[in-house]
Amino acid sequence: MLAEQTYEGHLSIHDDITAGELGLRAGPIEGPTHFSQFDPLLYRIFGNAWFETGCISAHYQNMVVEGESVRAFVRPSAENQRVAHIWAEKSDGTAVLKGTASVGDVPDTEHEIPQRIAKLRPPTGLVINHDLKVGQRGAQPETITMDFDQHMGSYYPFSLAAKLKVITEPSPWYSPEGGAKSPWHRAIIPLEMISVLLVSTVNLAGFSGRGPAVGLFAGQQIRLIHGPLFVGQSYELQREIIALSESARTESAWVRTQVFEAGTQKLVAEMILNGATLKHSYANYEADARALGLIT
Repeated sequence: MLAEQTYEGHLSIHDDITAGELGLRAGPIEGPTHFSQFDPLLYRIFGNAWFETGCISAHYQNMVVEGESVRAFVRPSAENQRVAHIWAEKSDGTAVLKGTASVGDVPDTEHEIPQRIAKLRPPTGLVINHDLKVGQRGAQPETITMDFDQHMGSYYPFSLAAKLKVITEPSPWYSPEGGAKSPWHRAIIPLEMISVLLVSTVNLAGFSGRGPAVGLFAGQQIRLIHGPLFVGQSYELQREIIALSESARTESAWVRTQVFEAGTQKLVAEMILNGATLKHSYANYEADARALGLIT
């Protein structure tokens, strides 16, 4: 559903041609799409609390393309009944993602993404993200809503209604009719679509690095604090860069997005996203690195 996704005026890694130019065999499916596979498993373990105070925290390991089979696994923790270990793999055993899931007030030390952030070393050679700073906040307020037939913009060129026709694990609570019969008497936004909701306006934050360059999701945490999030409800977002990092192939900006109920400033959810940019997708990478004195 992201074949026509665009940002910064160009197609994304989810386009087959763009992916091929980067050495990939096809455009990958976006990581949080797999979150839908975990919802029925985690609901079975945690009940309604999963949709009210659930947290999924995952490191994406290998890309998946359309047509590949993926299995999701959950193993409850022996030490803490509010925590579970999660992973997904392809039919040949290739790892897709690994992480944690929990409900309630669970310390960051129990979650995959905060654990990874704690182990990061300060970057020394940032080029694409050279002008970004830890602690930098979004440039302007963002108010968002997701209605059933609302087109979610150039980042997500489809609607919730279109997604619900093909979603991997459907639930009656996601629909107008079934939502009215849910425990909250309203249709709830599926976990994977919370990612769509929160990323759809990220360009307003002003966190873009040097480009054009191609990025991807390398890890993600979505945490419900006073959930669920509801279809048709307005929310206000506050974003902050909480870490910057680099690897041999990528530069990453780790952004925390807090979600407040519009008009009340009640914190209802938050997301941490590791947005990684491929170094070799930025044509001026080497020239900028030389200009910055990072290479000679």
